[in-house]
Amino acid sequence: MAISKVKPTSPGRRFVVQVVNQDLHKGAPYEPLLASKSKSGGRNSSGHITTRHRGGGHKQRYRIVDFRRDKDGIPARVERLEYDPNRSAHLALVLYADGERRYILAPKGIKAGDPIMSGNEAPIKPGNSLPLRNIPLGTQIHAVEMKPGKGAQMARAAGAAVQLIAREGVYATLRLRSGEMRKVHYECRATIGEVGNDEHALRKLGKAGASRWRGKRSTVRGVAMNPVDHPHGGGEGRTSGGRHPVSPWGMPTKGYKTRKNKRTDNLIVRRRTRN
Repeated sequence: MAISKVKPTSPGRRFVVQVVNQDLHKGAPYEPLLASKSKSGGRNSSGHITTRHRGGGHKQRYRIVDFRRDKDGIPARVERLEYDPNRSAHLALVLYADGERRYILAPKGIKAGDPIMSGNEAPIKPGNSLPLRNIPLGTQIHAVEMKPGKGAQMARAAGAAVQLIAREGVYATLRLRSGEMRKVHYECRATIGEVGNDEHALRKLGKAGASRWRGKRSTVRGVAMNPVDHPHGGGEGRTSGGRHPVSPWGMPTKGYKTRKNKRTDNLIVRRRTRN
């Protein structure tokens, strides 16, 4: 992969920074692993906006990704790497020895032709999936389950990884990039290595329309609204809002703790240290 700036043939292209990956498949995705994806525009069945800043965007089809990695002991080979419009990470299409094909998150450094495997006996190399109890301490992992057999839920975005730092009893302790340390059951599976496409964070869309292509609408500041629309609205001329920052519904937005799930508090060893 490489970072490239385009020639400024128009104002919208002047600030574009692209991630160029020559290894990605240039044809159509694998049809049997596609599903339709309907757009709601952030509206519910009544037509009311329930999620702001969504709407429009290019039509997309969902890629069915194997987050369980449950084909134990069956060797597979990476056929190709593909772009996925539904996530920041790239996908790898893998062909198993029994003829089945599946999409997985493409780890950093993997390429077409590489062998991968899942299960207790899989070697410790990028792309292989094992239970946490079989992974050496200190290993960088991604696509981590939070409950055994549920499928990967943590560290799935481009460039994401967590570190396995301890095992005690039936729990393994993980250090997340946010600084949080949490316990998960040692039968939960994880994939060795980091998620690929780690330069995704360096890209620049260059213009507002590129966000609209992705289905994102602009965010209007509360101080630019009327009092009926936002707690910060109104006032003569430009104002600072007159109070601590809050959401349109009065919820503090900076530093206010919103976590309500007390049931899993005992699994968090240390809270995150950065936002």
